[in-house]
Amino acid sequence: MTTKSNTRAEIQLLRERPNAQVVIVGGGINGLGTFRDLALQGVDVVLVERNDFVSGASAASSHMIHGGIRYLENGEFRLVKESVTERNGLLKIAPHYVKPLQTTIPIYSTFSGILAAPLRFLTHKQGKPKERGAFLIKTGLTIYDAFSRDGGTVPRHSFHGRTRSLQELPKLNPGLKYTATYFDASVHDPERLALDVLADGLAAGPHARAANYLEAVGAHDGGVLVRDRETGEEFTITADVVVNASGPWTDLTNAALGETTRFMGGTKGSHIVVDNPELLEACRGREMFFENNDGRIVLIYPLKGRVMIGTTDLEADMSVPAVITEDEIDYFIELASHVFPTIPVTREQIVYSFSGVRPLPHHDDTAPGFVSRDYRIVPGTVPGLGSTTVLSLVGGKWTTFRALSEHLANETLAALGMPRTVQTLGLPIGGGAGFPTTPQAERDWVARYGADVGAERAAVLLGRYGTKATFVIDAIAGWDGDDVPLAAAPSYSRAEIDHLVRTEHVAHLSDVFLRRTSLAFTGSISVALIREVGEIVANALGWSPNRRSEEEDAFQAELATAHRVNLESGDGSEAAALR
Repeated sequence: MTTKSNTRAEIQLLRERPNAQVVIVGGGINGLGTFRDLALQGVDVVLVERNDFVSGASAASSHMIHGGIRYLENGEFRLVKESVTERNGLLKIAPHYVKPLQTTIPIYSTFSGILAAPLRFLTHKQGKPKERGAFLIKTGLTIYDAFSRDGGTVPRHSFHGRTRSLQELPKLNPGLKYTATYFDASVHDPERLALDVLADGLAAGPHARAANYLEAVGAHDGGVLVRDRETGEEFTITADVVVNASGPWTDLTNAALGETTRFMGGTKGSHIVVDNPELLEACRGREMFFENNDGRIVLIYPLKGRVMIGTTDLEADMSVPAVITEDEIDYFIELASHVFPTIPVTREQIVYSFSGVRPLPHHDDTAPGFVSRDYRIVPGTVPGLGSTTVLSLVGGKWTTFRALSEHLANETLAALGMPRTVQTLGLPIGGGAGFPTTPQAERDWVARYGADVGAERAAVLLGRYGTKATFVIDAIAGWDGDDVPLAAAPSYSRAEIDHLVRTEHVAHLSDVFLRRTSLAFTGSISVALIREVGEIVANALGWSPNRRSEEEDAFQAELATAHRVNLESGDGSEAAALR
């Protein structure tokens, strides 16, 4: 490999002042949310992430912001109440990325599961699955609606018989007896929402610093020893409080710091994304959410012109990367044929896949589906860090990240002896501030900001970045030349990609394709596009021709190994499906 580029600005800031009140280890959504919250309180806070921001467990989500109706059967009423409250809140404070999601459950029996449900509730142990029937689902949805009564932002559920159900969704399995339809919420661009959370924290002032590709590798001289993964250089950051928010890797982080813990027991979840216009049309804009005959809760979810199918819930081995298996692909194809039996789903239609490990607590013989999705904060100390307080986060999920971050920030503030001065409840996130939520308001926004880029382009950018699109528009207006669309992906432009690279902590080509844009998720990647974007990134970051070539090769290898996308040879105009 060639020599990496010079020390990045964010690393240099940390080296110049290698101390803080708080160091957060982990740049997933919960670490970022806590970083934002503490930064808003004026706390001198540093966040370090060993890979790219929001590239671990938080990048493998089902793109849902949901109350968790199935958690009712686990008896997790506190979590459901908090989740529904936070879902409603995110619809208001992050309306650019979080939208209402109509969800339909196909139901094949009336009373099935009534006797099994209390047993599962009491034991949560492995056992033969029993399908949930209409009575049980109706009961659950009624309770679910009750949790949303105060401050509700979505309609209540509805129940339909077979005839009405097939009128609305004619491609559904005709063997169903009922459908139940309710609303949760989707997050179309979870990685971009997380980047907005990060940007909010950094905007609070110079007391808030964050760096990706900076790994916590040990304890040294009473502080956290970190390694720049781009250069290999190491230095120590001291703090009064260390927050371990590294998700499913929490125990590994504690071990690196010198303390053995056994908090985590995450499970693996995989998804596939298919380009199947018939399946997309059959969903009619709804997510299909149901229980398969093995007891797993699965979903078929129209998203960005594609259909996402997931998810599995399997025991995870943290010593190996989480990658989708052939068995999981077969499982998804089979379950799609069960819900929509006349619509073939094949491997050739798969344009992308992703897998991750949920940050669940250690659970012994509890069935994976019944492991608590709630979270807890465990205080402690590590010998190598002296008197520094260590707070380990166990659990957590996307939906509750704001509330979780508030709780974790409160614990941190208490350890520092500082009061809370800013409330994040109801505080808009990033491009959600001032986001137009009515058609007329959107037209007014586009008319105001579309002069330089045109109304159509302004509307696209608003949908992609929220009101932070104004920064992109300004960058386009200041671009040296016309805002030329990418030849291989014309929905993005050269000036837009250049802006993302220069302002959003991009260090590798994969950062652009996997987390700053939706290009990989939608199956839009080609060799030609990799080369086109590679040129823009190289110019922005000052890469040598050798470094650019290495980055392009490395990203293609990552696509093949982590996402099982193999690009065709030749001119690279097409991406090969999973086979």
